[in-house]
Amino acid sequence: MAKIQIKSETRHELSFFPNSFDDYVPKDSKVRMVDRIVRSMDINPLMDTYDGIGAPPYSPKMLLSLVVFAYINGVYSCRGIADALKYDVRYMWICGGKQLSFATINRFRSNHMIKCIDFYFDAVVSILVEKGVISLEEQYVDGTKIESKANKYTFVWKKTVEKNRAKLLEKTSAALAQIKEQIRLNGGSDIKEEDSEPATSAKDVERSARLCERQAKNLPKAKLTGREKQKLNTQIDHLFKASDKLCEYEKSLDILGERNSYSKTDPDATFMRLKEDAMNNGQTKPAYNLQIATENQYWTNFALYPNPTDTLTFKPFLDKYKKRYGKQSKSVTADSGYGSEENYEYLEME
Repeated sequence: MAKIQIKSETRHELSFFPNSFDDYVPKDSKVRMVDRIVRSMDINPLMDTYDGIGAPPYSPKMLLSLVVFAYINGVYSCRGIADALKYDVRYMWICGGKQLSFATINRFRSNHMIKCIDFYFDAVVSILVEKGVISLEEQYVDGTKIESKANKYTFVWKKTVEKNRAKLLEKTSAALAQIKEQIRLNGGSDIKEEDSEPATSAKDVERSARLCERQAKNLPKAKLTGREKQKLNTQIDHLFKASDKLCEYEKSLDILGERNSYSKTDPDATFMRLKEDAMNNGQTKPAYNLQIATENQYWTNFALYPNPTDTLTFKPFLDKYKKRYGKQSKSVTADSGYGSEENYEYLEME
């Protein structure tokens, strides 16, 4: 039996002329195309997001190429991108072998890239128009609901907040009247006219509580027993706690705006019914209503809305398209889910 010749392993051998990362990435690789497009764009909007304080940052173009290429390949988490920099030569090629931490990638994405996402989206669309791939004369509109990563048990409902706020204001008004009457009967100064109006906000309750606290301290000592004094102070403390709770309700209402719900861990998410319903019980989950417009299978517009239904997103979405490109497309195609008299009238006017 002839001896089999096996090629030797060279893994641990040093090379006199070491290869660069460029040698391992084919000339027609997708990563080269992405990097070439990103580096052809104006970097000034991205540079304007830096304040120049602290250590010199990594190249914004390099980081933008890295994140865009990762997204194209379905890698969305910062930890996933950081891992790819260790094991995937294409990612190593973009960063020249630099090992970036997930925190560095996250800071770039959260503090810088997010502020310029529309600018670079428009820049890519402009390239497609210049190449004749799209014309911006037509758009196909559709939407989908994207589930948030927020916990589904962290919901805040607008009706519940309004109901609890009204109840607390009612209880607080009654408690205030009782405290003021007790202060007056025990030798306290009369309540001024402007201080006797019913409290309608957390600020009103806090102001009245401080007034009652100040007057309670000035009461004649002979008028109240120690227990009565303690009870009065406890009632005033409850007013301050009620003021804090009302402040929470008011903040929740500010976050809600025109929405009916939001998630505590992701305030931008609204609770909606999704197509994926494993229990078939119509359970709502925190989600976003993503609207997109396409032409020739390329995105030409996108927006996130808190409205579960598509009819309410149609007009603002087309307005955003017009604002983005300075004109409206000649034709708009959408399914019956967008149909409403108001939307049809809007299209006729456009």
